[in-house]
Amino acid sequence: MKAADVMTKGVRAVPPGTTVRAAIRLMLDVHISGLPVVDSEGKLVGLVTEGDLLRRSELGTEKQRPGWLAFLRGPGRGAEGYVRSHARRVEDLMSIDVVSVDEDTSLEDVVQLMEKHRIKRVPVVRGDALVGIVSRADLLRPLLAALDAADAVPPCSDKDMLAAMQAEIARQGWAPKVGLDVSVTDGVVCLAGIIDDDRERWALRVAAENLPGVRGVRDELVTVEPTTGTVIQGNGP
Repeated sequence: MKAADVMTKGVRAVPPGTTVRAAIRLMLDVHISGLPVVDSEGKLVGLVTEGDLLRRSELGTEKQRPGWLAFLRGPGRGAEGYVRSHARRVEDLMSIDVVSVDEDTSLEDVVQLMEKHRIKRVPVVRGDALVGIVSRADLLRPLLAALDAADAVPPCSDKDMLAAMQAEIARQGWAPKVGLDVSVTDGVVCLAGIIDDDRERWALRVAAENLPGVRGVRDELVTVEPTTGTVIQGNGP
């Protein structure tokens, strides 16, 4: 999937001269946590978010630095902080180094950008023009649709369920390739054998729970900790 497949269109945006009060009121009224900022030609020039409004003099939350640190940082940094905590216009406190994507950007790349930059939304542009935005909520919608589709798949036979489980184990680098015994009876997956790390037990259970029509998972695995030899028994049905 691409950004264009999930993005919200008709995005609420504000011009740079918008007052901070108006921007806050808009975010509260439409239940969003960030607003793209566009110029008169529709070009994306910034982004104002809740995070830009945390350090405010009105709340008594502006950053207070010791005198010696302020001296070392120089007057410019202090002046910048003052602007952000006292500004009345969006253009004075918005983030201008906006991470954006185009419509053909894959969702994998979108998520990587969100994780790398620790952001909750990514504007989508066509050239310089804002055409949409992908937020975390926009990613939840296709995820829910995929989960619903998976749950709608008809149950498969024990034989097919076993084959699917074995194929999944073969695909995963973390999964044990020897010493593991998997069987399926009446839709219940039984996991037996020896594993090296108890987190493998967790992952194997999750893999089994994703099989179409699975009725339960029986854990008869034994974890043998490689360095100490500690044995951890399975948790049963």
